[in-house]
Amino acid sequence: MPLLQSVFSQVLSWTGLCQVLFVVRRRIRSFGCSLDGQAVGATRLMQSTEEGLLEVDELVQTYKHSCSWFLGPFYHFVRLFHPDYVKPLLMAPASITVKDELIYGHLRPWLGKSLLISNGEEWSRKRRLLTPAFHFDILKNYVAMFNASTNIMHDKWLRLVSEGTTNLEMFDHVILMTLDSLLKCAFSYNSNCQQSTSEYVMAIVELSDLIIDRRQRILHHWDWIYWKTEQGKRFKKALSIVHRFTREVVQKHRAQISQQREKETDFTTVPQRKKDFVDIILLSKDEDGQGLTDEEIQAEANTFMFAGHDTTASAICWTLYNLACHDHYQEKCRQEVMDLMQGRDEHTIEWEDLSNLPFTTMCIRESLRLHSPVQAVTRKYTHDMALPGDCTVPQVSIYGTHHNPAVWENPHEFNPLRFDPTNKERLASHAFIPFSSGPRNCIGQKFALAELRVVVALTLLRFRLSPGVNPELGNKSGGVRRLPQLVLRAEGGLWLQVEPLDQSNMDD
Repeated sequence: MPLLQSVFSQVLSWTGLCQVLFVVRRRIRSFGCSLDGQAVGATRLMQSTEEGLLEVDELVQTYKHSCSWFLGPFYHFVRLFHPDYVKPLLMAPASITVKDELIYGHLRPWLGKSLLISNGEEWSRKRRLLTPAFHFDILKNYVAMFNASTNIMHDKWLRLVSEGTTNLEMFDHVILMTLDSLLKCAFSYNSNCQQSTSEYVMAIVELSDLIIDRRQRILHHWDWIYWKTEQGKRFKKALSIVHRFTREVVQKHRAQISQQREKETDFTTVPQRKKDFVDIILLSKDEDGQGLTDEEIQAEANTFMFAGHDTTASAICWTLYNLACHDHYQEKCRQEVMDLMQGRDEHTIEWEDLSNLPFTTMCIRESLRLHSPVQAVTRKYTHDMALPGDCTVPQVSIYGTHHNPAVWENPHEFNPLRFDPTNKERLASHAFIPFSSGPRNCIGQKFALAELRVVVALTLLRFRLSPGVNPELGNKSGGVRRLPQLVLRAEGGLWLQVEPLDQSNMDD
C-alpha cells in the first residue's frame, strides 16, 4: 500500500508539473508578437541585482520595445520599454486599469484599501478626495519643514566631520531625514528620529525590509505559510506599532477639528493653524458630502509615509551621487544656488525659489532618468490593450524606457542638458516617466520634486561632494553596484565624501 501511495503521489506531482509547463509554454507563445518582421518574445528570469539591470540593457538593445520575463515558474510579465508602447498602457482609463496583486498584494496588510492599491470607482473617489492635499497652496507650507529636516541632517554631518568622519553612507542619513520631514508634513509630529531612536520610524523601516525579503522568497508569497514564519511574526509586530500610531494620530486630529468647530463662531477672524496632510483629508468631502472614514484615512496616511520616504530618499541619494561624480555640473548647480542666496541673511529655500533653480532641476531630472527610484510599474487591464504590432502586454519598464538607445542618445551617460527647455521638443512623449504617467500617475510627484530641490540645493550650498568608498571593501569595490529593491539602492550602501564649505566666504 505505501508503495502504491508513493507511485500515485509521484504521478500527481508529474501531472501537476506538466500542467504548469504547458501553461507557461502557452503564455510564452501568447506573448510573442512581431513588428516589421522582428521577433520580440524573449524569456528571462528576473534578477534584482546589478547583473539583472545589465541584462535589461541587453534586452532593450536587442528587442527595442518589449520582451517577456519570468519570476520563478509561476509569475510572468511582459515588459515594455519604448514610448510608443508605454503610452497606450499608462494613458488607459483608470476604470479599466487594475493594480497587480503579485506586486502590490503584499502591501495590503500595511496599506489597506488605499489609493495605491485600490481600483475602479473606489480608486476614482479616493483620488478626488486626496487631490486637494497636494495642491500648490498646501505644498507651500511644507517647504519650511523640508528646510528644517535638511538642516538637522546637515548638523549631523558637520558633527561627524568634526569628529573625523567624512565618508558617509547616504541612505542611512537621507531615509531618516525624509521620514522626519514626512512626519512633520503628514501629522504635524516632531519625531526627533534623526537624533534619537523612534519606535514608529524603526517599525516603518523594518516593514519595508520585510516586504523586500518576502518578495524574494517564493514560498512566502502564500499567506498561510508566511504568517507562520519568523519574518511573518516580525511583520505583524512592526505592523501593530505602525497602525497603532496612525490610528491615534487620526483620532487626535479629528477631535481637534471638532473642538475647533465648536469654539469658532467666526471662521474669518479666528486664526487658522496650518493644516497638515491628515487635516486636509479629514476635511475632504465628495459630491455627496461624504468624507473618508477613519480607517480609510489611516490607510492613506500609512501610504503617504510608505510611498513618500523610500522613493524620495532614493532620488535624493542618487542625485547627490551623480553630482559627486560630475564635479563641473555640481559646481554649476552650487553657483546657481549661491546666486539665489545673494544678499540674504539666512540660507533658506523658499517656495518661490524652486522655479529659479533651472539647472539644478535639470540635474535632478537627469538623475531620475538614469537612476529612477522605481524600476517598473505593473498593471492589469480588464480588456486587451491594443499596441503597435498587435501585441497585448501588462507591464511598463521605467528602467528599460529610460535606458533605451532607440529613445535616448548615450543613455548610460549623465547629461543634464537633455532636459534643457530648449531641447524639450526633441523629448518623445512618455520617454521620461519616473512618476509613471496618465490617470494613475504618482499623486505626490510635486511634493517629491519640491523636497528634492530643497535638499539638493541646501546640500550643495554647504558641502562639496565626491565619491566615497565602502569601508568594508576599500578601493577593491570596483565601483557602485546598483540594487533594485522596492526602490533603487546600492549594494553595501551609497558612500560619499562630504567636505563642509566655508559659509563666511560664500556670504562675501
